[in-house]
Amino acid sequence: MKLVFAGTPEVAVPALDALLASGRHEVAAVVTRPDAPAGRGRRLIASPVAERADEAGIEVLKPAKPRDADFLERLRAIAPDCCPVVAYGALLPRVALDVPARGWVNLHFSLLPAWRGAAPVQHAVMAGDEITGASTFLIEEGLDSGPVYGTVTEAVRPTDTSGDLLTRLALAGAGLLAATMDGIEDGTLTAVPQPADGVSLAPKITVEDAHIDWAAPALRVDRVVRGCTPAPGAWTVFRGERLKLIQVAPAPGTEDLAPGRLAVGKNHVHVGTGSHAVELLWVQAQGKKPMRAADWARGVRDADGHLLGA
Repeated sequence: MKLVFAGTPEVAVPALDALLASGRHEVAAVVTRPDAPAGRGRRLIASPVAERADEAGIEVLKPAKPRDADFLERLRAIAPDCCPVVAYGALLPRVALDVPARGWVNLHFSLLPAWRGAAPVQHAVMAGDEITGASTFLIEEGLDSGPVYGTVTEAVRPTDTSGDLLTRLALAGAGLLAATMDGIEDGTLTAVPQPADGVSLAPKITVEDAHIDWAAPALRVDRVVRGCTPAPGAWTVFRGERLKLIQVAPAPGTEDLAPGRLAVGKNHVHVGTGSHAVELLWVQAQGKKPMRAADWARGVRDADGHLLGA
């Protein structure tokens, strides 16, 4: 088939690579979000998908909105059979959905209908799911509600961050998307409507969602930190400044501490929660690089007994 691939972040690149390497399909063009400011100089930077497409010599389309007339005219001129999508980052209007004869097929990082929305992997980690996965489905105008072509499953490991899990799902999902394109071309795959039961939503995680509530149980604190790593980054407040929490670990059997209360030892930093304590392993103070929590506590001095979040 002739394909137009739509995607933007680094997590979409493995799927593009899988389609380029398949040998069965022609990736005629890539659709991605416009260049965005990044870094200290706020220079405009092309998306990872745009950079990979440039390396491969593929035409890159960067519409401000996918309903822009110039973009739709070019899409119709390319006349793709199908448009595979991975984390494109913009809603596709009906006028765009109608262009490819076999539709737009999305690779979504959950086992649909679970975790429909922008942040399925983060929500799976924060909810304590033991199994998640990826799904390919035909895009409709509803939120991730279209019929499903195929799935792969992936275990959520006890120490997984959302970044760890997403990296594995991106690789597994790349193979799934390539196989889905093959099955659509062969006529061996039929999209199956999603069940009405089991629907859950995964809206974008906000900075406020990542603010740690020390009154929550230790298990919840650990899940929120892992689910918000690397983005947007879990955080608390220490002496009026934000302290980013990169890694913690539940520490049952340690001293009884009030929620948020720090207990600093020679080689450890414990914090009280609504159940037992957690150990801070890696943190990042404002304007500083990530460091071991024990080193951070030695550097700030007199942290023992301080109340985080106050």
